[in-house]
Amino acid sequence: MTNRLKGKIAVTTAAGQGIGRAIAEAFIAEGATVIASDLDDSKLKGLGAKQSVKLDVRSTAAVDALAQSVVKEFGAPHILINCAGFVHDGSVLHCSEADWDFSFDLNVKAMHRTIRAFLPAMLEEGRGSIINMSSTASSIRGVPNRYVYGATKAAVIGLTKAVAIDFIRQGIRCNAICPGTIQSPSLDGRIATASEQTGKSQADVRQTFVDRQPMGRLGTAQEVANLVLFLASDESSYVTGQAHLVDGGMAL
Repeated sequence: MTNRLKGKIAVTTAAGQGIGRAIAEAFIAEGATVIASDLDDSKLKGLGAKQSVKLDVRSTAAVDALAQSVVKEFGAPHILINCAGFVHDGSVLHCSEADWDFSFDLNVKAMHRTIRAFLPAMLEEGRGSIINMSSTASSIRGVPNRYVYGATKAAVIGLTKAVAIDFIRQGIRCNAICPGTIQSPSLDGRIATASEQTGKSQADVRQTFVDRQPMGRLGTAQEVANLVLFLASDESSYVTGQAHLVDGGMAL
């Protein structure tokens, strides 16, 4: 532990498992005061955050209430991590309007909600690092059967660049993280579903995910968290508006 985030207040979404939890754990280890949220707050048990909150990021009222509470109790956050998301499986022919609307609401509009809610307090303090979770499957690379997911993650990159340029002279930095295939409970769920749908063993389905990674292995949530930690810290003070790959060469 080097206390890279000592004295900093960080708000994280989807901190209950996977990448979100790895980020929250890394922040806590580096001395940050972490307000961790998740739709299933039972997953936040044992995390050690300063405050653990049940949060539906699809609710504007809930997001606004959290922002007001955090700012009142802790002050303006130094760091905002937008990690909530959903991976829809299928092409345009398998994407209903309901699928489209849900994916964009959770993967993109939720970030709009949190940024609108927390940014005013950040601006008053003249500082802040906002980090949004995108994906290599986005405007960076097309991936089979990731039609609406890829569209949402491309939108996240556009949103990130827009926030970065609008507030670049006011102390706000905004970056996106673009993971490749990362071992997580979410991936385990997608593998199990694909196994049921195709009749292939879970081991065979998992190997297809490994095979699309040029590095020949899946990434870990900690490897993603390491990059997020850099972007959250003052070490990255000259970095903004970028889509940062942590993808094992997937975009090559």
